[in-house]
Amino acid sequence: MSAAALRARLNNHVTSMFATDTVDKYFQYLQSVDEDGSSGAPGLVTEVINLFIGDANSILNGIAGLLNQTVVDFNKVDDLVHQLKGCSCSVGAKKVNLSCMHFHQFIESRSKEGCLMALALLTNEFCDVRDKFQTMMQLGEGPE
Repeated sequence: MSAAALRARLNNHVTSMFATDTVDKYFQYLQSVDEDGSSGAPGLVTEVINLFIGDANSILNGIAGLLNQTVVDFNKVDDLVHQLKGCSCSVGAKKVNLSCMHFHQFIESRSKEGCLMALALLTNEFCDVRDKFQTMMQLGEGPE
C-alpha cells in the first residue's frame, strides 16, 4: 500500500476515533504537540500511548485483584481507579475516563457487585481504545 493511502487510512481512523468519542481534545493536543515538534521528542504520541497501555493493564489487574478479595478495600480500589482516570486523561482516552467516573459511583456506595460490573465495562472500554491506538500506531509506521 502506498504511503499516501496509508496516511489516508490513518486520518480516517483518527477521525473515527473522535466521531465515536473514543478520544477527546487532550488526544488532539497530544497529536498537535507531536506534529509541530514543540515537544522536542519525535514519536511522543506513540511513547505516551505505550505508557498508557502498560500502566492501564497493570492498574486493571490490580483492581481485579482487590475486587476478588473476600473483604474489598474500597479505598485502594478508589485510588487505582483515580490513577487510571489520570492515565486516560493524559492520552485523551475519553471512554475510559468516563468509565472511571461511572466506576466511582459504585465505590462510593461500597457495592462489590456494582464494582465488578463497572470493572467489566471499564475493561471493555480500555480494550477498545487500546486496539484503536494499536491500529493507529501500525498505520502510522508506513510501508516497510
